[in-house]
Amino acid sequence: MSWKSRVEKPSGSIIPKKWALFLCLGSFCAGMLFTNRMWNVPETKDITRTTSVEAEKLKLVSEGCGPKSLHQKEVRRDPKDIYGEVFKTHNAIQTLDKTISNLEMELAAARAAQESIRSGAPLSEDLKKTGSSGSGKRKYLMVVGINTAFSSRKRRDSVRATWMPQVEESVQSYQLNLTIFFFSSFSATSGGILDRAVEAEDRKHGDILRLDHVEGYLELSGKTKIYFATAAALWDADFYVKVDDDVHVNIATLGETLVRHRSKPRVYIGCMKSGPVLAQKGVRYHEPEYWKFGENGNKYFRHATGQLYAISRDLAQYISINQHVLHKYANEDVSLGSWFIGLDVEHIDDRRLCCGTPPDCEWKAQAGNVCVASFDWTCSGICRSADRIKEVHRRCGEGENALWSASF
Repeated sequence: MSWKSRVEKPSGSIIPKKWALFLCLGSFCAGMLFTNRMWNVPETKDITRTTSVEAEKLKLVSEGCGPKSLHQKEVRRDPKDIYGEVFKTHNAIQTLDKTISNLEMELAAARAAQESIRSGAPLSEDLKKTGSSGSGKRKYLMVVGINTAFSSRKRRDSVRATWMPQVEESVQSYQLNLTIFFFSSFSATSGGILDRAVEAEDRKHGDILRLDHVEGYLELSGKTKIYFATAAALWDADFYVKVDDDVHVNIATLGETLVRHRSKPRVYIGCMKSGPVLAQKGVRYHEPEYWKFGENGNKYFRHATGQLYAISRDLAQYISINQHVLHKYANEDVSLGSWFIGLDVEHIDDRRLCCGTPPDCEWKAQAGNVCVASFDWTCSGICRSADRIKEVHRRCGEGENALWSASF
């Protein structure tokens, strides 16, 4: 049989058309199933075959995204790095606070200078420097302000004649390392006879600082607050001292006492006491806000007696910055003590700041323990101080040359 005839001859194994159609459909379905499996399986296999290095990379990338990534990274950070950043932030805040404080000091000094110009009082060298850089201010060991009233002309003269150094301001500043003056307020009737009398006295002696404050017995707390704020603005000193004009003071001994605490940032020095809170009206030292201190019969917190006390520069600046929100009690010494409650302040109780008048201060001086300040507790100062302070100075004074030979 030829090749041609074999090809053209129908074969008995040919598949019927009906079965061929079913075979095609089955093949199509099988192909679709196989294609879906091929689509999904390789992705799973690729993930399972990811190397450990690639997994770590994916982990690092994922840590950079998502809301929890920042917290997770902070937890794994070295605590030393965190403390270091906190310390730097704290220092930055302190620097900012100091800058703000300096600006507020310069603003207060400018206001004081303006007020002095308005009142006609002569400007001191420190006031004349106001408006220039703060670094131009001279540094003092102490600024001593003597609290006085309009009616205390005889007291002021007796102080000038005894323990208050009577030298020119330039000598007082550069040789004695201190500045000392009386501070007074204004009368309720501005420009009245009382104001004119004080202005005339200041033109003669040049030792009275007028505060932007109205004089009054119940305003002693406010007067003290403004004194420290003004003094801190005008003079850069380690200590700011307040003393009454009926107290005898040994200035050299005061300086030697304060210099021992020079390295301490926040100190409050005086004769610490804790007297009763007087609720009864009409008595001396009555406290209208007695209910704030607990039940009747309670005592005040520890505070320095008002005749003489000293505070460090940081505390004076604290008063200056916060003077508008510091509460004033009826008693000035209580008010000052309350301003430091809750602060990290060292209270220094030095009994040499509250000696009695002769023979008490005289005996102590003979024993080599010279008193800083002397007064009578019964009078809250030297009784009849204008007449007796010369005697106290003669018997309890530290000597005429003590201040010039002092090393502070």
